[in-house]
Amino acid sequence: MDRATRVRLAAGMALFVAMVVAAAFFASRSDYRVLFANLSDKDGGAIVAQLSQMNVPYKYAEGGGAIMVPADRVHDVRLRLASQGLPKGSITGFEVTETSRFGVTQFQERLNFQRGLEGELTRSIQALAPVQSARVHLALPNQNGFFREQQKPSASVLVSLYPGRFLDRTQLAGIVHLVASSVPELAPAAVSVLDDTGKLLSQPADGPGAGAGVDAEQLAYVQQIEQQYARRIVDILAPIVGRDNVNAQVTADVDFSQTESTTEQHRPNLARDASAVRSQQIVESAGAPGAQLPAGVPGAVSNQPPRDANAPVNGANPAPGATAQGAAGGGGVGHRELTTNYEVDKTTSVTRAAQGAIRRVNAAVVVNYVNVADGPGKPAVSKALAPEQIEQMTALVREAVGYNKERGDSVNLVNAPFKVDAVAPVELPLWKQPEMIDLARSLGWPVGLSLAAVLLLIGVVRPALKSVTVNGAPLLPAPARRVDALASEQIERPALASSAGARSQEPSETQLRLTQARTLAKDNPAAVANIVKTWVNGE
Repeated sequence: MDRATRVRLAAGMALFVAMVVAAAFFASRSDYRVLFANLSDKDGGAIVAQLSQMNVPYKYAEGGGAIMVPADRVHDVRLRLASQGLPKGSITGFEVTETSRFGVTQFQERLNFQRGLEGELTRSIQALAPVQSARVHLALPNQNGFFREQQKPSASVLVSLYPGRFLDRTQLAGIVHLVASSVPELAPAAVSVLDDTGKLLSQPADGPGAGAGVDAEQLAYVQQIEQQYARRIVDILAPIVGRDNVNAQVTADVDFSQTESTTEQHRPNLARDASAVRSQQIVESAGAPGAQLPAGVPGAVSNQPPRDANAPVNGANPAPGATAQGAAGGGGVGHRELTTNYEVDKTTSVTRAAQGAIRRVNAAVVVNYVNVADGPGKPAVSKALAPEQIEQMTALVREAVGYNKERGDSVNLVNAPFKVDAVAPVELPLWKQPEMIDLARSLGWPVGLSLAAVLLLIGVVRPALKSVTVNGAPLLPAPARRVDALASEQIERPALASSAGARSQEPSETQLRLTQARTLAKDNPAAVANIVKTWVNGE
């Protein structure tokens, strides 16, 4: 083997071994998955230090935004880190008080407490599903017992929501109540909630946006009623035609006006015995016959004391206006007035109309055609519903929405074929399917290196072995080479002088054996090689 051949053979064998080792390395290498993403620098450093202590291999994603570990250890490592409180996050809660140093002033203690309270409130608000991030600012005035009027605390909350999500009124009220309940003497009206666009989400009950809040609540109430009616219609018709074959829309006219009426009724007077007397006044006056009214100049004569009474001590009382002289036969002068006041029969009623009463309901329902097969083995054909079926479904819809003809409700049910947009399934080629892409990524390097090693073995190593020659002849086994050398050897013999008594030129027995050996070596070199091998081995 010459020098160039030996160099090519050695290089090919080394490259083949390197490819085999690389293929084994890539085949045994595990795939990496994301452990944590979007970490702060502090949490990232703590997690990397802990992974080094746990002897877990890791690497960074492009840009350093995520830490990746082997796919088969993601969940185990995540749980072990969670048991150690990692990642802690950039939000600091009451754990800030655990690192208090000696000699901390009262102001620093109050500031640490405020920071811890803000952090805990931020964590609680971020637990809501629509909230992506939040910040809480508390204004806690210093309470002093020497002040007559203490300043009340206040709070502001800034929330950033996930795209496509929003906070309804109940969730906003929950955030306000959470913050107000966590700070002593904090009124809910002193809590402001803003979104990342600067829009004020929370409005006080008597603020300028109170009307808008009521309008939003009214709109949500109307939508809730309409959705409830539509769901009732679909639920009652779905068992008949199928849920995908019916569609309903309901419009509700809701009265949100606040009305109050006061009514006062006076009924006719009742009978005297059945009426109630409120007050009664009787005025009576009586005089003797011929009696005259006092006249003259006032003085001692006119101021005479009254005479003695003439009424008997024992006996019946005289009639009103009658005197003793009248009873004896004289006609006295008398006057009697009777005034009776009865209670007036009055009814006062105050009526307040209910807010949110439904004034009218309009329902529109469309039902798809039914698929009916004309016969066994034939495709189904869409056909319209019978008029009797449409009338029955209309009656069911009326009962479901509480149809009232007096208030002007309307229900319209239409039977029409649904237009279904036939969307052809998009069949991805085999090489574009995600499963095949993952498989190619995992097996690409090992399989590629293995094929390259095989091609190297066939194209470089094997031709180098075949091209080995000795003195221009192909390389054969040692016994065969010796037999070929023996067969091709030309024996030079010295010429003998001719004489009369010289022997004849006929070949001798030794020459015949050599000739036969050469012929056997040429005709059957394998057998001769085996014979020579046996001789060499000493057998």
